[in-house]
Amino acid sequence: MGRNIRKRRSPLAVKAIAASAAIALGGGGLLWAQMNASAHESNNSAQNYTKAAAATVATISCPDVGQKLTSVPDKAKQGVATELANLDKQITEAYSRLASTRQAQANDANFVQNAIVGPLKEKRAATIDRIRIDITRVGGTFDSSLAQLAACTTQTTNQTTAGQGNNNGGQNNNGGQNNNGGQNNNGNNGQASAAPSASASAPANIGGQAGNGPVAADFVDITKVAPNVQAKPRKTGQASTGSFTTRCGVNANKNHNTDNVIVAPGVTNGAHHEHDYVGNQKVNAFSTNDSLLAAPSSCQNQSDLSAYYWPVVREQDGSQEFDANALGGGKEGNVGKILTPVQAQIKYVGSPASKVTAMPQFLRIITGDAKTTTNGLANANAHWSCTGFENKVQLTTQYPICPQGSNVVRTFAFQSCWDGVNVDSANHRTHVAFADPASGVCPNGFKAIPQLTMRLVYKVAQPSIVNGQVKNAYAVDGFPEQLHKAATDHDDFISVTKNNLAATIANCINSGKRC
Repeated sequence: MGRNIRKRRSPLAVKAIAASAAIALGGGGLLWAQMNASAHESNNSAQNYTKAAAATVATISCPDVGQKLTSVPDKAKQGVATELANLDKQITEAYSRLASTRQAQANDANFVQNAIVGPLKEKRAATIDRIRIDITRVGGTFDSSLAQLAACTTQTTNQTTAGQGNNNGGQNNNGGQNNNGGQNNNGNNGQASAAPSASASAPANIGGQAGNGPVAADFVDITKVAPNVQAKPRKTGQASTGSFTTRCGVNANKNHNTDNVIVAPGVTNGAHHEHDYVGNQKVNAFSTNDSLLAAPSSCQNQSDLSAYYWPVVREQDGSQEFDANALGGGKEGNVGKILTPVQAQIKYVGSPASKVTAMPQFLRIITGDAKTTTNGLANANAHWSCTGFENKVQLTTQYPICPQGSNVVRTFAFQSCWDGVNVDSANHRTHVAFADPASGVCPNGFKAIPQLTMRLVYKVAQPSIVNGQVKNAYAVDGFPEQLHKAATDHDDFISVTKNNLAATIANCINSGKRC
């Protein structure tokens, strides 16, 4: 564990960062809160209007501790996972307090530091120290510099949103990106600036039905975006050209929860947002390898017990969903009607450079980053488009406004290189990697595995933007401080198969068949 892998930034990350540099303010969890009256929201029954916020905001930046942990002893993993989940909970609570204390902030320039940032640092310091204890008491080594990550900072800045500009999502079809799990954590010096002054009548929202996004600048008319899809790598004579499709439904049975057993095992509401599940039907925070093997599957091929899950998409239409008053739902800013995909295609494809090795049992992969608004775009892997435009335009940092008759499409291309040893890693990233986007070759020490790809299609009410307001907004669920940005889209997978299915998938792909 803790291996070094190449710190190459992909075309996806480079282009997305160029289009969204305003939100890449260093590492860690930036908490955004609107601080003056230029943002406006009104909810008119079934239609929600959101004005783009382009004004002063207060920002709290907290370094992402989980991305810095590259080696955790097995006996400490559960305790560390629990404490990392506590750090997420502390940030969401701080954001909630930031959003609900406008009057106090307006009256006292030191309120944010004294009442929010200072106490948050103390909580984080205690939690990081518990992580140290968990690791060292079982013989592990703890990097003492991680203690510095307790401090959060506040900044005064103009509100900017991901994807201002038309060509924001250029990327290659492999989904390649920097996969070293590291971020530039600049917010750890413990010096927090005072909150900006604000009008006592300042609204407590920065757009969106729940007051935490999205805003008008998070949407773009796809017909006005220049083509940006790059050519796929040229296939070599050793290419594995087949594909294997597994049909697992669209979650029509509404199997949802706000857990994430990969990043927060044993922690209820560890994701702080709602997931769709297809494939394995018994996935929650307390799932084990044994329970996954014993669970039913929604897949037609009953040998496929893999867990495929992703954050739901909602129309912010004023609907009161089943979770309107629940954690992970309305209580954490995830509101509106949950949309069920009209199509959900799950396909495994090969490598343009080599044959593939069968996926190991219980391999866990997370693609994308749920915290790009705060971590930056190094691990972003969001792909948004519209039917009829997928081969021309893919967006990372904006949601598409599709023309009449066209549907919204989210696609995911998972990491396709495996270290050959580990089915998971401490930060859930370093055991897998993306192939080189130009050649399709895996990094040194990694071997090609079948690449999991997903394509989800949604019928949504067409958003429109008039006078800086977005009507019929839709957004992906996320952590409340992430402001429902398009770039935070991500996907999760656990490989669970029976009857030698993993080998069957690899053999199909290596032989060039369509299975």
